[in-house]
Formats: sequence, C-alpha cells, structure tokens
Amino acid sequence: MTVLSYQSNLRDFKRYLDGRGISDIRLVYKDDIREYIRVLREERKLSMATIENHLSCVSSLMDYLVYEEIIGSNVALAVRKRYLRRYKNGDSEAQSRKMINVEQLKKLVDSIMIPRDRAIIVLLAKTGIRRSELISIDVGDIDFDSMKIKLKPKAKRTNRIVFFDEECARVLKDWIKVRERYSKPDVPALFITETGGRLDKNGVYLVVTRHAIRAGLHDEKSDRLEDHFTPHCLRHWFTTYLRRNGMPREMIQELRGDIRHDAIDIYYHIDEDQLRRTYLQCIPKLGIR
Repeated sequence: MTVLSYQSNLRDFKRYLDGRGISDIRLVYKDDIREYIRVLREERKLSMATIENHLSCVSSLMDYLVYEEIIGSNVALAVRKRYLRRYKNGDSEAQSRKMINVEQLKKLVDSIMIPRDRAIIVLLAKTGIRRSELISIDVGDIDFDSMKIKLKPKAKRTNRIVFFDEECARVLKDWIKVRERYSKPDVPALFITETGGRLDKNGVYLVVTRHAIRAGLHDEKSDRLEDHFTPHCLRHWFTTYLRRNGMPREMIQELRGDIRHDAIDIYYHIDEDQLRRTYLQCIPKLGIR
C-alpha cells in the first residue's frame, strides 16, 4: 500500500468519525469500528479487499497510538479479525452484539417475577456496569438518598461512582426486602445465591440468559453473536441509549469507568451533580411496575 493510499484511507476514516460526532480518537469504541465496516460494505458496496485495506490502515494507526501511550488498546484489531473473517466466509451479515430496544427490555423486565433476577437485569441496564463489578457490590455500597453506588476498585475502571434512577431504586429495594429472609449475617453482598453466599459471575450470566431465552432474545444453540443476549448486551444497551439521547461522550466514558489514556485526563474532572443530572435526563425509562 502506498503512502498516498494510507493517507486517503485515514482521511476517509476521519470523515466517518466526524459524521458520528467523534472528534477524539481516544473515544472510539469497538461499536464504531463495527459500524464503519458496515458502512463500507453495505452503503458504499466496497470489495472485501478494499475494506481490508481501510481497516489495516486504521489498525496500524491505533497500533502507533498504543505505542506512544496515547490510547490504551487497539480496538480495531479484534473487530477486524472477527468481522472480516465472517465476511470472507460468505456470511451475509457480519456478527454484531445483540441490541434490543427500550420496549423489548421493558417486556423482559416485566416478565421476571423473581425480585433478585429483576434487580440484576435492571441494575446492569441502568448503570452499564460489568458482571465483576456487579457481584462485588455490597448492600452498604448503595446510597439511596443520592441514588448512587460506590463500586469496588477494579483494574478496568477509573470512576467508581455510578448512578441509578427511581425505577432502579424501586427494584433494588424490593430485592433487599426479600434478601433479608435468607441472607447470612457474615455475607454483605447485594446479590446472593439461594444458600446465602455471594453470587458469582457465572450465576449472573445464567440469570440473564435464562430470562432472555424465555423472552425469545437468546438462542443458546446458535453460534452467531447477534443471537445471544448476555450480561454485556446490557452494558451495550446502556451506552447506546445514553449516546442516542444526547449525553456527551466524555460523560458516558466517565459513567462506564473507561481507562483514561492521556496524562491530561487526570486534570479533567466532571462535576458529580452535573453528571447525575445529565444521566437522569438521558437514561431511558422502562415504565417498571
């Protein structure tokens, strides 16, 4: 590939990012790369060889930025390997993580009669936290007056404060009342098993997929990513709907607890009250009964 071709492909990628309102490459997520592949293939009808050239340039740029410690990881690399391989194998549609709309999530939540399971799914959706972060939450970490949770320190997370809304508060309180019946005095965990111990990551996965199967959202027999509804799909839902509802990317990044990649980020602080107000304006309401 010539230098001119490399420059042309990167200018094309910049135009794509500008069109999505992304002015800082540090805020490019895997979803943005997946969508770029879709645009190149479905809207612009480019050949696989040409798409590969475009993605190769983007990946090379990100490798350089990782080397210079401007970004923490090359998000284009894994997407490029997974999605382009499926295209080359003749798949008519590249895999993408399952995305459900607000009404589908409402129906899923309304179908769950078990207070613990309902609270798990609503909390994952309303906060965007990871499974490992969810299972580490203790009852004492929840501040219902300020409607926020202080998460335990994790290697993948910077900001440890996440917010929830009144709907989430309602289901959490419903679960905590039930939890008191069979919780062990020495187990402070918010989410516990039927025997009173702390719920683990596999337990969370089974909770989400079991109810998703009943709702027709998860096909465990399929090998297609878009046929699976897992806990991470709720983090994807959280991010997508905050973006669609106009929350600034840096605020979403703060709520997700994404690793900051530049030294100057240390001096960039988002006011907590402003973040909470913006979150409450942007997080979708599910009409939970």
